[in-house]
Amino acid sequence: MTYCVGMLIEAGLVMMADTRTNAGVDNISVYRKLHIYEGDDRFIAIATAGNLSVTQSTLSKLEEGILNPETGEHETLWTVPSVFRAVQLVGRILRETRDEVTSGLHADEGIAFGATMLLGGRVGGEALRLYMIYDAGNAIECQPDTPYLQIGEFKYGKPILDRSLDYGTPLNEAVKIGLISFDSTMRSNLAVGLPIDMVTLRNGEGQEAQPFRIERGDPYFTELSRSWGEKLREAQSLIPRPPFIPLDE
Repeated sequence: MTYCVGMLIEAGLVMMADTRTNAGVDNISVYRKLHIYEGDDRFIAIATAGNLSVTQSTLSKLEEGILNPETGEHETLWTVPSVFRAVQLVGRILRETRDEVTSGLHADEGIAFGATMLLGGRVGGEALRLYMIYDAGNAIECQPDTPYLQIGEFKYGKPILDRSLDYGTPLNEAVKIGLISFDSTMRSNLAVGLPIDMVTLRNGEGQEAQPFRIERGDPYFTELSRSWGEKLREAQSLIPRPPFIPLDE
């Protein structure tokens, strides 16, 4: 499993993904799950979670493209005219790949073939957009009321985002909040771990995407984790005790 989060705020777009894959506690490896497609007129970032064979095959097919019956040409992420069309393309390939992989297999074999993706970015002069794509091919779009989407092991990091992130949050603060949500997730789930890949893109013309990888032992992330735990303990100690519980002897 994995954890990925995308945040679409007034200041811009932030996408993060861990890199851990595991088939048991003694078989853990690193695999990049945040993929960036950037050209002269487009920036598209895709984060993946779920069955690795499904997501990997989907990404490979995206590179090759699929036939557009309307134009008679192969359509790829490099040729789509909009982010929404990119979402439709990814959804179609993801659904077809899932069906191909599961063909001939039975549910009682105990293999999970589910997969989801986050896709964010812009094409041409359109506004930044962010979507979650399900393996059935359908998708939902991120909205200002809840300016983030998550996939994978999201339940441990969700309370942090719910309490701290809003549409007006500055970009650097959103990155910090996202990293705290990763730290909280890693504390509770061994299936999520470093390194963390991330990319940010500010709103506005001429802005360039800024990719970054947080490796094991990163000084900032280490201090963030330590400081967050310390501040939580301080806050907990300042909250009044429950009046219905007698004082400890």
